Amino acid sequence: MTILAIETSCDETAVAILRERNRQSGSDLLASEVASQIAEHEKFGGVVPEVASRNHLAQLPHLLERATASAKITMNEIDAFAATSGPGLASSLLVGNSTAKGLAIGAGKPFLAINHLEGHLLSPFFGREGIAPNISLIVSGGHTLLVKVRGIGDYDTLGGTVDDAAGEAFDKVAKLLGLGYPGGPAIEARAKNGDPKKFDLPRSMLNSGELNFSFSGLKTAVRYLLPVILSRGDGEGSRKRREDTREIPRFARDDNVVNDLCASFQQAVIDVLREKSLRALRQTNSGTLTLSGGVSCNCALREDLRAMCEKNGIELLVAEPWLCTDNAAMIAFAALLRLQRGITSRLEEEIDPNLALA
Repeated sequence: MTILAIETSCDETAVAILRERNRQSGSDLLASEVASQIAEHEKFGGVVPEVASRNHLAQLPHLLERATASAKITMNEIDAFAATSGPGLASSLLVGNSTAKGLAIGAGKPFLAINHLEGHLLSPFFGREGIAPNISLIVSGGHTLLVKVRGIGDYDTLGGTVDDAAGEAFDKVAKLLGLGYPGGPAIEARAKNGDPKKFDLPRSMLNSGELNFSFSGLKTAVRYLLPVILSRGDGEGSRKRREDTREIPRFARDDNVVNDLCASFQQAVIDVLREKSLRALRQTNSGTLTLSGGVSCNCALREDLRAMCEKNGIELLVAEPWLCTDNAAMIAFAALLRLQRGITSRLEEEIDPNLALA
């Protein structure tokens, strides 16, 4: 079977074509095309839904042509079409979902609506044989989840974010520091030269006994710390500077301090992710942890979790970096695994911007 998948859940337009080798030996990725919109949204400090959807409309036809040309096949050779149906931005989801449905109708082939989070969750197994039971840590711009995975479509969400996701916190803190968008890579780069113990930042819900996450308080702690650090001296002038949040971007000029703050912030996030993951593994008596999502590209996070797993005899599977950010290859992979089990979707199914995993 050969599957063409489309991913347009946020600000990346992506098309991939995946061909099944056989039921026992995996699949071959024939094409994977991604058009980034970072430059379009950077000037706004975040994703603008209308701008994203317009760019999807403009980019998708070209990506479809490039993907089929790269795979050296025609649309008539595609056996099924898939697209992300949620969660994500409604206006963006509609573009990819409608296109895949139209292609499926025109070719008289099956359509599969794929959960974006399932794509991330399964991506550490891309190129491997079978999906082993595991605890999945998904860390992205919009989601921070711990999921118990028994098999394809058999998931239990153990914990999620009650406010800001980890990736969202990275973006907001980077914006406070004037480091630009996206925030994750910018903060990681500065953190490499900083002291992670310099600032004592909160680890929200670390000892709550549950598996939910909260990063809003951490972001707010950084927000209130900045004017204090900006202050130089005492008196009314100093108080006024502390209150004038418009001065905050100037903070980024002090390289040593901003490096220390980035390192301290990053370590606070990592500490929470590590301890919650270990708690989930112990509570479920699981021996495998998988890591995926855009934030999982962070090298410090990978190294920290790897050390934790080695210490506790846990197997760690991490998605390849190119599979961590939004892409259509992971959507095609999820679709293929579902199609192998005879699972398809009705063309009447609607997108769901708030689609849950389990």
